[in-house]
Amino acid sequence: MTNKDFCLSSYIAYRYIYRDDMEFCDGFKHKNFTPIPSSERIEVKDAQEIRRHIQAQFDKLYTRYDNIGILLSGGMDSAILAGFLKPGSHAYTFTTSYSSVFNQDVERASKYCKKFGLVHHLIDISFDDYKQYTPTVMKTKCAPVHSIEPQIYKAALDAKKDGVELIIVGESADLIFGGMDQLLSRDWKYEDFVKRYTFLNPNDVLTHPDNSVFDLFEGYRNGDGIDLLRFMDDVFSIESSSSYLNAFATAGLDYYDPYARLVMSEPLDMHRVRNGEPKYLVRETYSLVYPEFEVPNKIPMPRPVDAIFKDWEGPTRPEFRSDIDMNSLTGNQKWQLWCAQLFLDMIEPREDKE
Repeated sequence: MTNKDFCLSSYIAYRYIYRDDMEFCDGFKHKNFTPIPSSERIEVKDAQEIRRHIQAQFDKLYTRYDNIGILLSGGMDSAILAGFLKPGSHAYTFTTSYSSVFNQDVERASKYCKKFGLVHHLIDISFDDYKQYTPTVMKTKCAPVHSIEPQIYKAALDAKKDGVELIIVGESADLIFGGMDQLLSRDWKYEDFVKRYTFLNPNDVLTHPDNSVFDLFEGYRNGDGIDLLRFMDDVFSIESSSSYLNAFATAGLDYYDPYARLVMSEPLDMHRVRNGEPKYLVRETYSLVYPEFEVPNKIPMPRPVDAIFKDWEGPTRPEFRSDIDMNSLTGNQKWQLWCAQLFLDMIEPREDKE
């Protein structure tokens, strides 16, 4: 079924089209990630088991691939995985000349590469890269994309030039091991969670918002609250992992997330998460791999969108309101508007496009 207003509203609210039966236009079938079934995941109860089962996965991967690389940030998740690569493997860390947003990543990642003898590559991200690569990843996805996708796509292209056959990512650790500490910080009232999780309210920026997109939350309503962990497992996992799936598929490069194959054998200790220990099992695993380093704070993969879109004046297509307060929006929200307009221009070109 084609429904441009629904698809645009869903992307603005959640950064993806959550209904598989809705499309922007005929001939465009968007692609979402399908999580690994719980029956196929390995239960782990402590850091030793995490390290052992990650090692077993790498042992199996090296029977299929000779050249395995990694997307390496400065955080715990990818740093742990770097310790299982063979010396001489390629590691890719993002950087930019627009701001210092990646500086901490680059500094820490260089230490990890030195420890394990990895070849460290810096992938510079610019606005020209967004302009060049965003249409490509959108065509594969048949939808507007997350701001991380053109970055990953560029890194994947470089990795292929280096002969890399498979890229390792640590994207799922936050979801599986309690890393979403801000969302897990309290027991949310339903309406408060709807407001908190909506990335950008379609009513604030679209001329024809489809408020039926908010029905997504209803399936997770629990009295006057929200079934947060189930929501995260179902909704966040698809939105987040779909970005990696699409970017690597567009580049024609295999990727693998060892954390996605694991699951905690015991319930998440919310007291620890809410009292300064998000991803406590991952933190303990990091200490096993890097006993000489202090455990870093959780670092989301940065994007230079705040700097790049700082002075962007906003969308001009008729699907968008003309009175949007651009100064009130974050860089990521401005990215969504820029990307959505670019996608609409791709499927419905404007004769008077500026």
